[in-house]
Amino acid sequence: MISSLLVANRGEIARRIMRTARDMGMRTVAVYTDADAAAPFVADADRAMFLAGGSYLNGAEIIAAAQRVGVDAIHPGYGFLSENAEFARAVEAAGLVWVGPPADAIAAMGDKLEAKSLAERVGVPTLPMADGAGAAASVGFPLLVKAAAGGGGKGMRIVDSAAELDEAVAAAEREALAAFGDGRVFLERYVARSRHVEVQIVGDQHGNLVHLGERECSIQRRHQKIIEEAPSPVVDEAMRAQMGEAALRLAKAIGYISAGTVEFLVDDEPDATGQRPFWFLEANTRIQVEHPVTEAVTGLDIVRLQLRVAMGEPLDIEQADVTITGHAVEARLYAEDPEAGFLPATGTVAAWQPALSPAARFDSGIEQGSVVGLQFDPMLAKVIVSAPTRREAATKLALVLDRTHIGGVTTNRDFLASTLRTPAFLDGDTTTDFIDRIAPAPTRAHDGRSLLAAASAAVLWLQGHNKAHAPVLGFMPAGWQNARLPASKIVLAQRDSEIELTYRLGRDGVFTFGDGRRAQVHCWTPTGVEATIDGERFATSVVAEGSRLLTHGPDGDIEFVLRARFPDRAAELPRGGLVAPMPGTVIDVRVAAGDHVTAGQILVILEAMKMEHHATAPTAGVVTELMVGPGDQVDNGALLLVLGELEGDKSA
Repeated sequence: MISSLLVANRGEIARRIMRTARDMGMRTVAVYTDADAAAPFVADADRAMFLAGGSYLNGAEIIAAAQRVGVDAIHPGYGFLSENAEFARAVEAAGLVWVGPPADAIAAMGDKLEAKSLAERVGVPTLPMADGAGAAASVGFPLLVKAAAGGGGKGMRIVDSAAELDEAVAAAEREALAAFGDGRVFLERYVARSRHVEVQIVGDQHGNLVHLGERECSIQRRHQKIIEEAPSPVVDEAMRAQMGEAALRLAKAIGYISAGTVEFLVDDEPDATGQRPFWFLEANTRIQVEHPVTEAVTGLDIVRLQLRVAMGEPLDIEQADVTITGHAVEARLYAEDPEAGFLPATGTVAAWQPALSPAARFDSGIEQGSVVGLQFDPMLAKVIVSAPTRREAATKLALVLDRTHIGGVTTNRDFLASTLRTPAFLDGDTTTDFIDRIAPAPTRAHDGRSLLAAASAAVLWLQGHNKAHAPVLGFMPAGWQNARLPASKIVLAQRDSEIELTYRLGRDGVFTFGDGRRAQVHCWTPTGVEATIDGERFATSVVAEGSRLLTHGPDGDIEFVLRARFPDRAAELPRGGLVAPMPGTVIDVRVAAGDHVTAGQILVILEAMKMEHHATAPTAGVVTELMVGPGDQVDNGALLLVLGELEGDKSA
């Protein structure tokens, strides 16, 4: 029996595993680093152990912590050490229960090259591939450069021609080494119009093995999933049986135990028989980020199955017991900027209030006040809904996202909602090139009327806030005057525009704005205001962070900046300055002062969250100043270098 469980992970997956463990009567133990000292998952655990080494990859320290508190088992979650065969062996050698597949199975499937060879041997179709750049011709273009030892989009590049190959391989090798400690890459045929479909499997120690149907995970950016669903809109019962049988055949060949996923690439173009061909991509020997959609349509708790299997219990389901009911969709809420190529964002989550309705599952690693830094993946939460039909599930999830208040850090929330509402998504036209092909709106557009309404509500909240925090005469009505003085004036900035609002408070308690609109405050609280403005009554949540007012009302989140009455002059960048698009580490500088560069030339390579990002020349010019070197840490907006005009070129 497992009476106590250590979760060797962090964030939302640590919280999710501990939730099921508690439901099964287990005590829970977390491990944490300095960066996570105030994280919610640490407080969720019955006890938490500090990792003095500062890394979730230090297996020896994690095992020592488990032995120190006397737990029975370790669950690795996903990422970090979850697919590290040596860690699994060390856990068992320490006399602890490993909640996962056998180490040999992890080793067999963890290396993509080995896994593909095994798939071919057991008759599971695979795509043409090669393990070196010299064999690219045998694969053909376009092709993918992929990391041999990991996934998640890291160490992956699309290459359209031989001229791009060397640069892509070098970048993929660096990225793979940083992410997985293994820089090996290989080449694989790239299928542009394809779908990413994966099959969830679970096996026990008694030879029982079942699959739980499929998930489609085709909506991706930077080759990383952001929207997943179950079941796939193109998989029928016959195809489900074929893919499930292929997944089980592969799993049986290695004696698979515990939960895992077999991933396939599905051609969106049917063949001559009307069937969509599919090929084996890889197997993940762990629980997946997107497992909640399978749980929603099958009614099964996959973490519970993992824990029961780890205790030696047989599966309490057979293949005939697995049924799929309705449809489920999951959206991954990331701290990133869709308008800047989905670059990771950092900051403090100043506002966080998940929607109370429609009903949704929030697997979240944050709370109000959480700091999003550079050390870890920028996923904030997963939002999951289910419904009787796919269209209903998609539109329901979009509304849940709309009604969730999040502010203080840039997110992809509005992009996710707009994606879910596109006709192409609702029609099931969800191939892996969806984002490039359909180009959903990156942010939610607000017209003048919605901005004015939100700004007016913010002003009404602010006057109540100022009254509540007045150091003297706090009992006086807000805006009270004992003479004929000018109306109160507030200027709010929203992106590149400003809204100037003047208002007076009448003796009847009604505010009159300078444009003639009248407003009545019905309820003011430290977190929001309910008011009728020009005949329209609505509630608005407001969080103040410095000079920022983070509002959430009928038109979603709108952030304003309160203009100071006497603002300081901001420091100006020098003309021609090239700035860092996000905080990170400089890993390569390819120019020196005095160099002539061409438009689009790579000048500086930054690494953030184990992903590479290239800072390129916006135009031809000459490098007049260079501010950074390899190894330097830079903040978002930091000046990297200055480009001057080429002699005689006034357009640069």
